[in-house]
Amino acid sequence: MNSRSPITVAIVLLSYTPDAPAGLERSVASLQQGLCELGHRAIIVTTAANVPDGGHHDLVGLTSINVPSPATEEQLLAALVEPGPVCAELTDLLTRHHTDVVCWADASWGLGYLAPAPPGVRTALNLAVMRTDPLFRQALDRQPTAVITPSPYMIGEADTAGYDTAIWHQVPNALLTPGQPPNPARREQLRRSGPVRIAARAEPHKGILELISAVPDDLDRPVEVALAAAGFEYWPGMQNSVIAECTTAAHRAPGQVLILPPLPWQAIPSFFAGAAVTIISTTSPESWCNSAAEALSAGTPVIGYDFGHVPTLTGPAGVMIPPVPPGEPATALWQATTSLLRGRDAYHHASRHAPAQVAAHTPTAAAQAFLAAVGL
Repeated sequence: MNSRSPITVAIVLLSYTPDAPAGLERSVASLQQGLCELGHRAIIVTTAANVPDGGHHDLVGLTSINVPSPATEEQLLAALVEPGPVCAELTDLLTRHHTDVVCWADASWGLGYLAPAPPGVRTALNLAVMRTDPLFRQALDRQPTAVITPSPYMIGEADTAGYDTAIWHQVPNALLTPGQPPNPARREQLRRSGPVRIAARAEPHKGILELISAVPDDLDRPVEVALAAAGFEYWPGMQNSVIAECTTAAHRAPGQVLILPPLPWQAIPSFFAGAAVTIISTTSPESWCNSAAEALSAGTPVIGYDFGHVPTLTGPAGVMIPPVPPGEPATALWQATTSLLRGRDAYHHASRHAPAQVAAHTPTAAAQAFLAAVGL
């Protein structure tokens, strides 16, 4: 078998739905697209409840498991307390689709801890965020062909955690829809008066509440935050609580702070193309950061904290500052933002460099890295 011959790849992610506001779902979609661009067949295995009406031929639903949406990992594992039916259905599904490679998109939500692959099928275990819990260790014990993760930062974290990374490979996320940078005159207009735009999942660690709470009194431009709920959350009601808190904070903030509804994937790059800057306010290190990549592709500078993969991804196309403890107002992020916006030369230098920072992150490149990781 080699990557020049068409193969079938199955990507398992039970929480997957198109346009889900989560980095893992977007990385799965871009990997699928890249595999298809290379002439292969790629299907995404999700829960039956998450398969949209209208018959997506590339989505396959499991009927032997039923979890609410959104669901916590505890609710997922409760639905899998007797994993036999799910394992049998998935094994049969992979066999019927003549699957050559399976990617467990996560140790839990991707069923990597169960890994019910038919004999002879190559497997890849994806790690999007650092895990040292028993489920992830159980997934490693299933002896995947490869462990894939999006950035060198994650490989370093795994080394620090004591994992043997001999079979670990970087498969960077990709841009489903690159942005179209505005012309220089429009970019200058945005620098002077364009909005600050943020797109984020409704999760406490995204730091959106801290960011809104620190909006400067004298900020002379709108702040627009597209805040969305995914199909998973860490505790029941988490996302609704975050959205409610951020909405209340936006009403109290000075100037015009708007909480916008979720955006479809295809609309996010153009959303960022109309922004002066974006701010990545996450209070824990990002392993990649789709929002930063989409903003950069549109020539929009990125402000963020100097940890995780965001500084490497951004390079000269933005400003990174030392992180602050979670829960503290993100005053320093706003100081960095207003400083960059006031400096015409520094701003345009960042904007010009932005698209090149992510130009190589195409779906095809992600698919090629994935196939190389599993030895094809």
